Amino acid sequence: MKNPIRSYSALTTFICLFSTQTLAWSQEPVATPAQEAQVLSEPTEVAVALSEEEQYQLWAEQTLDSLTPVTGVVEIEDAGATLTVPEQYYFLNQKDARVVLEDIWGNPPSESVLGMLLPAGLTPFDAESWAVTIEFSQDGYVSDEDAADIDYAELLTQMQEDTESVNEERISAGYPAMHLVGWASTPFYDQTTNKMHWAKELNVDGYEQNTLNYNIRVLGRKGVLVLNFIAAMEQKDIIDAQLDSVLAMADFDQGSRYADFDPEIDEVAAYGVGALVAGKVLAKTGFLAAAIIFLKKFGIFILIAIGAFLKKLFSRKTKTEETV
Repeated sequence: MKNPIRSYSALTTFICLFSTQTLAWSQEPVATPAQEAQVLSEPTEVAVALSEEEQYQLWAEQTLDSLTPVTGVVEIEDAGATLTVPEQYYFLNQKDARVVLEDIWGNPPSESVLGMLLPAGLTPFDAESWAVTIEFSQDGYVSDEDAADIDYAELLTQMQEDTESVNEERISAGYPAMHLVGWASTPFYDQTTNKMHWAKELNVDGYEQNTLNYNIRVLGRKGVLVLNFIAAMEQKDIIDAQLDSVLAMADFDQGSRYADFDPEIDEVAAYGVGALVAGKVLAKTGFLAAAIIFLKKFGIFILIAIGAFLKKLFSRKTKTEETV
């Protein structure tokens, strides 16, 4: 089957040629064999466009049906952590998360994502949807001794320079240039829960909307649980309202918590809290790891009105409890 995402231009032509009523083609009376033969004998642009739309609809239904949304207790075994997912959200495991990120939203392949959270009532095909990716950086215990001394205005300037410095390499590797506009939310570290969050506003060449890069870090005994929101800048108010709920979901298990650190036997990370914000922890694996941010291709999926059918299909599948 032809990949419908690559058929974007054909789909656009189809949308221009037809009214929204045409999208409900499956509800029209069934043609006789003679009528079908007559239509097929005339290979017009309209017939080709209809075939593209049909393929997209089928692909979308099959893709969504392959996903298994989960609520309740989700064990992230690779991180020694647990998510408690309330009914207002659902969790997708690593395999399903890659389908969403790579196949539906068109991001580069990544094996680091362990799963993702999405809001209940929305599918990955909805233009208004957003998500939270979940990863684990096993670099050891990150000291928070410098947390209160960080000058975040100075750090922002440094990060903006670093972002611009890798754009030539990004472009050479086939990725658009990225520009750090500023803080969308100033970094905040909660020393009681050992959780940190901040948000950056990014401008990516070729995208009309700025991207909201909202980050959560949960410090643990052996590393850091990494939660990143994928959303548009215009969704910041929505994400702000969900922040506390998402923060409360993630915790390390007993024995893997920050307070369980044993300096006699545990590894200490070579960076502090400030480097978590700056992204230096990722930079050591190569500039692309530090400079690539998962994006949702806003504006593509609103061209096809799959809507209510897919939501109804997806809502029946939610399960409870999962081990990743």
